[in-house]
Amino acid sequence: MLAAMTTQEFEAHSFGAALKRYRGARRMSQLDLANVCEVSARHVSFLESGRARPSRDMVLQLGAGLLLPLGARNVLLHAAGFAPSYPASPLGSEALGPFRAILDEMLARHAPNPAIVIDRHWNVREANAPAQMLLAALHDGSNEMNVVRMIAGGGRAAQAIANLPEVLNETNSRLQLEALEAGGDPIFAELLALLARAMERHPQPDARVRRPVMPLVLNTPLGQMSFLSAIAHFGTSEDVTIRDLRVELFFPANDDTREIIKRLG
Repeated sequence: MLAAMTTQEFEAHSFGAALKRYRGARRMSQLDLANVCEVSARHVSFLESGRARPSRDMVLQLGAGLLLPLGARNVLLHAAGFAPSYPASPLGSEALGPFRAILDEMLARHAPNPAIVIDRHWNVREANAPAQMLLAALHDGSNEMNVVRMIAGGGRAAQAIANLPEVLNETNSRLQLEALEAGGDPIFAELLALLARAMERHPQPDARVRRPVMPLVLNTPLGQMSFLSAIAHFGTSEDVTIRDLRVELFFPANDDTREIIKRLG
């Protein structure tokens, strides 16, 4: 039984279960993973069953072969009994000072257009003043700052977002790709389930009719505002926090929106 395992046996079991879960999320066979990592399928099988314990280098090799994000590679290392390889510094820490300065400058320079910083799980970490005004329209009195929960949770989204079915469909497509990249992340599974329920409540657009671009259309007291967005990632850091962040910059999609922004500005 698991309770009677030694520490080494328990770590081998935990690592094997984690490896199998990540491999399954990637839809890779043991042979697929073995070929990518240039090891034998038998060795992968032994690692998953707990009959073999991996070295630190082997864990990192498997994480790279599975194309796992840095945070997931740390989880795999921990499961094998090793210390994390990639730091996860708080966003306000001194170590991330240079990146924080870049984020602050991007948000400030993008005003009067909205801009937000979100993490891997779509939690809003920073927002400039125009974005805070738009996000306030989605709040239902709670302190919820997760974008997916705000648009799919059944609060004010149906009144605030004119094209909510389209937005839900597009968000679901993006989230499915990100969940696949994350490799079996339970938070993504929860968010996808929430989106699925919201999409059942709101009739989906005809799949045969696709626009070249899909704007975010918001109902405001000054009229409808339509935005297109561009997303920026940091690719020069091995810190989990920075690698998981993205900056979403919103741009007016029509002249009416530009005029409203000028008036607000």
